[in-house]
Amino acid sequence: MDTRSEVPALGRRKFVMLMAGVAATATSGVACAAAAPAEPAEPATPTRTVLYASVGADLGLYTVDENALTLTQDSVTRTPDLVQYVWVHPAMSVMYVAYSNRSRANDNHGVAAYRIDPGTGRLTEINRALALDNRPIHISVDPSGRHLLIACNQPSTLTVHTLNADGSIGDPVAQREPVDVGIYAHQVRVAPSGNLVVVSARGSDATATAPATPGALEVFRYSDGQLSNGSPVTAGDGLAFGPRHVDFHATRPWMYVSMERNNELLTYGVQDGGITPSPLFTKATVSQPELRAPAQYLGPIHVHPNGRFVYVVNRSDGTVDFAGRKVHGTGENTVAAFSIDESSGEPALIQSIGIDAYHARTFTIHPNGKMLVTAAVAPLSERDGDQVRDVPAGLSVFGIGDDGRLTLARKYDVDVTGGPLFWCGMVSL
Repeated sequence: MDTRSEVPALGRRKFVMLMAGVAATATSGVACAAAAPAEPAEPATPTRTVLYASVGADLGLYTVDENALTLTQDSVTRTPDLVQYVWVHPAMSVMYVAYSNRSRANDNHGVAAYRIDPGTGRLTEINRALALDNRPIHISVDPSGRHLLIACNQPSTLTVHTLNADGSIGDPVAQREPVDVGIYAHQVRVAPSGNLVVVSARGSDATATAPATPGALEVFRYSDGQLSNGSPVTAGDGLAFGPRHVDFHATRPWMYVSMERNNELLTYGVQDGGITPSPLFTKATVSQPELRAPAQYLGPIHVHPNGRFVYVVNRSDGTVDFAGRKVHGTGENTVAAFSIDESSGEPALIQSIGIDAYHARTFTIHPNGKMLVTAAVAPLSERDGDQVRDVPAGLSVFGIGDDGRLTLARKYDVDVTGGPLFWCGMVSL
C-alpha cells in the first residue's frame, strides 16, 4: 500500500532533528566549497520537542520542558535488540534504529524503521527490520532523504540502501567502485552539500595481545547513492590517529573531529569533494591530554545550532582498587565547550563542566540551542574521602547560555539493569 499521504512533510511541520548536532530542517544543503560567509540564522523555536534515550533494547520517550530544563518519561518502545545509534529522516516523520546484540551467540544485527507520531512522538514500526551480518555502529541519512548509510565496525564496512516513498528501507545500492573504510569504522556522515561522505575509522591502540592499528578519516565523493574516489586523511602512519565522530558546520566550510584516541578536537577545511589534508587547528579537550585510553578518551561531538560553538564529551571509566572496591581512577568526565571564531573556524576552549556521572557515550542539543543532555552509559563507584559512593548511570541536563557556557540543572538517575544507556537524542515534532 502506498503510504506517502500518511507521512507529513517536515517542511510543513518544521520537524527538526538535532541528534547529529546540526539541524536537519533543510534538505537542499549548502555547497561547502562555496559556502556564503553569512552568519547562521538563529534556530527557530519548534512547536514541541521530545527526547529519546535507549537502555539496552528499550527506546524510552521523554517529553521535554526546555524552559524548566526537565524531562518526563512518556513511554518505551521495545526494539529488536540493543540500540546502537538512531537517525531521523530529513523529510518524513520516520526514525531509523540500528541495533545489535554485539556478537553474542545467535547474532542479531539490523536497522528498524519507525513512524513517529507527530502529536506524541510515540513510535510504530513500519515493516520488517533490515537484517545485517554485522553490528551497525552508526547510521545516517543523506540530505536528499533518498538513502540510508550504514557503518559496521567489525569487520569495517559501509553500505548504502535506498529509502522507499514511505520511508521504509529498500534495496542496497550496488557500488561501482570498491569501498574501503579503513579499520574500525565508527561513524558515517554526509556533508551538508550532499556530495561528500566522511567515515571515521578509529583504528585501535596496542594491547597486551595485539599491536596498534591505524586510524583515518576516509573521504568519498557521493552522488545518488554512489561512493567514489575514497582517500584517507590521517597523520603519519596513522597509529596515533584515532577519530571517533565528526560534525559539520551548517553554513561554513569547516568540519570538526572528535579524536577518541588522542583527546583532541581537530578542525578541517571542507573543499569541493574533500577535506584539507591536515587539520587547520588542533586543540586539547582535557587538562592532561597525554592520558590515553582506557584512562581517558573522547566521545561524541556536536556543533551548536547557531554555529558559534562546538561541544565534545570527555569520557573516563578506568578503575583502581580502594577499600576492597573498584572505584574510578584518573580522568575527566566533562563536557568541553568551545567557541568558534567566525572568520577562521578556530575553536577556543571556554569551559569544561562535570556531568555528575561516568562515560557519557552520547549527548544531544535542543533545537533552540538552550538545552543540552548527556547520557552516561553505566554506574560506577568513586572515592569520597574514606568512603565509596555509587554513582548511577543517568541523563544530565544542562542549560546553555548565550555565551555558550553550560549550567548543570539536574541529573536523572536511570536504571540500566536491562542494558547500557547507549544513545540519546532530541527531536522536534
